[in-house]
Amino acid sequence: MKQISHDRPLVIKVGGRFFEELQESESGANVLLNTLAILHKKGRPIVIVHGGGVQVLDRLTKLGFTSERKNGLRVTPDEHMPIVTSVLAGELNKGLVAQFAIVGVNAVGISLADGDIAKCTEHPDNIGAVGEVHAKSSVLIDTLLSNNMLTVVASIGKDDNGRLYNVNADHAAICIASLLQTGLYFFADVEGVLDANKNNIAELNASNAQQLIADGVITDGMIVKVQAALFAANKIKQAVTIAACKHASNILLEDKLIGTKILSHQ
Repeated sequence: MKQISHDRPLVIKVGGRFFEELQESESGANVLLNTLAILHKKGRPIVIVHGGGVQVLDRLTKLGFTSERKNGLRVTPDEHMPIVTSVLAGELNKGLVAQFAIVGVNAVGISLADGDIAKCTEHPDNIGAVGEVHAKSSVLIDTLLSNNMLTVVASIGKDDNGRLYNVNADHAAICIASLLQTGLYFFADVEGVLDANKNNIAELNASNAQQLIADGVITDGMIVKVQAALFAANKIKQAVTIAACKHASNILLEDKLIGTKILSHQ
């Protein structure tokens, strides 16, 4: 078996737009997919954490359910969870494992509910089966990575009573990065965080971010993403990158400064 490198694992977070891009591109031609395949074949341990809010909303709507967001998070009644789980931990997770096979990568799909990775508690905002995630054990992920398996993690968690939770995928990625104490990238459908003139901000710290939020420049889901990235940067003691999937090769293979680096306090 090929030995993986001694580099720290790379944690990548993607959302629903990434899966849309997979469908839009020719088989095996997606930029991020191929970039991760190159890194994996070079021996870099990789964990990709995914959400899929677009796909979940589409499925809920088709089945006649009404879904809404509160403070950037999707309200998830317990009756929605079988659908949310099937889309995230089933269809999208296993579909991504299959896509990696096309580019010659041996991947395995799991969720936060597997292997005692994390424990969830109910979010305090009274938004149903939405979980706040607490990291517990890296044993399962360490085992997979040590056997050269790229690991795909769905943002579905559980509590000690067996209740399943919908976890914000940004927070799920933070959980994994903190367990592995390693770098984190948020790849999305945005170039990065934009200023009031719609220009990309190269670097952002906590005070700058809070001012932009107060001024209404950073809004909606980007507030959650920036706050999550700030929390992550402080937890893993290094910058967290927010960037577009199409720039993955430039960022990960060529080490170019593209997107927005969210800085830690240190």
